[in-house]
Amino acid sequence: MKKILIVSTVSRQFYLFEQGNIEVLKTLGYEVHGAASFDDKNERLDDLKIIKHHFDIQRSPYSFKNLKAYRQLKKIMKSHKFDAIHCHSPMGGVLARLAAKSVGITPIIYTAHGFHFYKGAPLVNWLVYYPIEKLLSKYTDILITINREDYQAAKKLNASKVVHIPGIGVDVNRFSDLVISREDKRKELGISKDTVILLSIGEMIRRKNHETAIKALANLNNQNFVYLICGKGEEEGNLRRLVKSLSLEDKVKFLGFRNDVPEICIASDIFVFPSYQEGLPVSVMEAMSAGLPIVCSEIRGNTDLIENGKGGYLLNPKDEEGFTRSIKKLIENKELRQLISERNVEEVRKYSKENIKDRMKAIYSGVKEQ
Repeated sequence: MKKILIVSTVSRQFYLFEQGNIEVLKTLGYEVHGAASFDDKNERLDDLKIIKHHFDIQRSPYSFKNLKAYRQLKKIMKSHKFDAIHCHSPMGGVLARLAAKSVGITPIIYTAHGFHFYKGAPLVNWLVYYPIEKLLSKYTDILITINREDYQAAKKLNASKVVHIPGIGVDVNRFSDLVISREDKRKELGISKDTVILLSIGEMIRRKNHETAIKALANLNNQNFVYLICGKGEEEGNLRRLVKSLSLEDKVKFLGFRNDVPEICIASDIFVFPSYQEGLPVSVMEAMSAGLPIVCSEIRGNTDLIENGKGGYLLNPKDEEGFTRSIKKLIENKELRQLISERNVEEVRKYSKENIKDRMKAIYSGVKEQ
């Protein structure tokens, strides 16, 4: 039986983003191992039934603890005769490729879930991350990118092969197969059937930029809407204070972490996503699957999913007035929302889990035949 080692930084990567890959690998007869900082005792992780290897990897490229992590990873690789390495995350990609090169394991697959150097990125990102990726691409047999911008950037690196596979896939039937009363869900949330629900899903961190959305809402005068934010994070206190300063307490609801996101999506009308940086956002794909028009930032990843004026609206992430205008247009035009809804449900099918798994199976099958 052939063995493959999947390397990442944190253990939740495996059940959040690697489940499809693991399923494909097992159908091909691989014994799947995972190396990461396994500090998450989660049932979803246990359900994957992979062989786990803990090492003390740190997210920061400046942490000296990664020297120890590199030695630990080399030891893991030497202790097992792996037939391939598939690495993820910036530091996972760095340590795994260096260790695999040192130990002599090939092929090495690296999935870039969003290069830290991108159009509009801070100069320090280009100075730190671009040279690292340029160097390590020499040790990369297959470099997988998940959006078009990164694919074009990757072709200028030195990997033997560059492939564009659009994300991890989304369960497009998760929403169409869901039997739920939209009206009952709204009652549960304390929202009337005539109120337009705006929805954002994501951590409350600066990168997600909920601030722009909240400020945009302050200019929606005399509109019957409510804005729901699903997620938790370090910026929650600041965002709550912002809501209070703008007198939006009756318009914004902080729902925290939710296990009923599909139901909330179906009960909603418009998805708002003003993030500063993404790879290929799953939350946007899920909102499309639920038939929501999207008002989002014009950034890498979002531009792969949304065509301006057709799937929703693309705006500069700091353009509060633009977000206000676009949201207002959708609030006031139910027919337009329905038209965009139908388009998004159809458009998102190309990003289905089945399509992504088929493409990953072709990659893994090619590796297995080597």
